[in-house]
Amino acid sequence: MKLVLEDGSELSGRSFGAETSVAGEVVFNTGMTGYVETLTDPSYRGQILVLTYPLVGNYGVPADRPEGSLARPFESSRIQVQGLVVQHYVDAHSHHAGVRSLAAWMKAADLPLLSGIDTRLLTQKLREKGTMRGWLISGSVEEGKRSAREVDMQDEVFRSVAPAAPTRIGDGRPHILLVDVGCKDNICRSLLDRGAMVTRAPYHADLVSLAREADGIMLGNGPGDPKNLTELIDKTRAMLALDKPLMGVCLGNQVLALAAGGNTAKLPYGHRSVNQPVQDLWTRRCYITSQNHGYAVQDDSLPDNWEPWFVNLNDGTNEGIRHRYKPFFSVQFHPEASPGPRDSAYLFDDFLRVVGGTRS
Repeated sequence: MKLVLEDGSELSGRSFGAETSVAGEVVFNTGMTGYVETLTDPSYRGQILVLTYPLVGNYGVPADRPEGSLARPFESSRIQVQGLVVQHYVDAHSHHAGVRSLAAWMKAADLPLLSGIDTRLLTQKLREKGTMRGWLISGSVEEGKRSAREVDMQDEVFRSVAPAAPTRIGDGRPHILLVDVGCKDNICRSLLDRGAMVTRAPYHADLVSLAREADGIMLGNGPGDPKNLTELIDKTRAMLALDKPLMGVCLGNQVLALAAGGNTAKLPYGHRSVNQPVQDLWTRRCYITSQNHGYAVQDDSLPDNWEPWFVNLNDGTNEGIRHRYKPFFSVQFHPEASPGPRDSAYLFDDFLRVVGGTRS
C-alpha cells in the first residue's frame, strides 16, 4: 500500500487495515495516546490522519459500546477518518479493556491502516507545504486514484456526522441546547456530568424554536470549512437575538464569529494535538489544551463589542472570542478534552454558572 500526495510524493509501507483505496486531506496529530478518541472524533471526517507518535496500537481497542450509549472512550458511533498512517504499528496489544487490535477495528470499518512510513519526515513536509490532498492506495496508483472513496467536504461531510433529529438526554437543570455539526460525545457528557439536561439537535433542525425552550445554547465542534455552514450561521445570528447564554467550542467558535460579522481563514497545517498552549488575555493565565481544527477566526475582523479572549502561544492565532457585555463566548480548543488534558474543563462550570444566573 502507498500514500500518494498531490505534490507527487509516494510513500510505501505495509498494510494492516482494509485493502481499499481512499482519498482526503492529509493531516497530522502529535498526541502520544488517545487514538480511539481521536479516530472517532467527527472533526476528522473526510481526512487521512497521520499519527506522529512512533508506536501505535499498543493498548488495542475496547468493545463496541451499546447502541445509543455515550460510553467512553469513543467520541462518536464510528471511526470518522478516511484512513490512518503510522510509523510502527503494534498488533500485540495489552490493556485490561482491549478486546481487539487496532487493525481488526480498522478492517471491520473497511478502512486502510498504513504502517512503516517515516511520519517525522511526512510531518515536516506538511508543516512546510501545508496540508494537502492525498490518497491511500492499494494496487496501481492510476486505478487507486480513480476508485478511491472520498467525502464531499462541501455538503456530505456535515450531513454525515450530524444526528437525524433532536434528542433530549437527562432530566436535570439547566436545560442546554447542544447544536451538533459533528459534536464530540464528551461535550454532551461534560454537560450531563454537571447536572444539565441536554437537547442534542442537528444544525438543520429548527434551532431558534429549540433555543427558546432552553436555558442556554452550546455550539459544538465539527469538520470542514465553517463558511460552508451558511444555514447554521444565519440560525446562530437569530439565536443571538434571544440574548440567552451561548458558548461555542472549536467549529462553534468560528460559526459564532461569522454570525457576529467576523471572518475566518484556513491555517497552513492546523492545530491537531493535545499539547497546544493558550493564554487567557483577560487573566493572563496559560493552559495546555486539546485541539483539532484547520481554520481560525481572524482577530482584526471582529466587529464592535466583540474581542479576542484566548491566543495560541505557538503561532499567535485566535483561540476564543467573547462579547463585551452579553453572555456570548466561545473557544477554539476543546475544554472537554478526551483524551486530555483537562486544564480548561472549568469553562463548562463557568458557562453553567452564567446560564444559572440568567435563567428565569
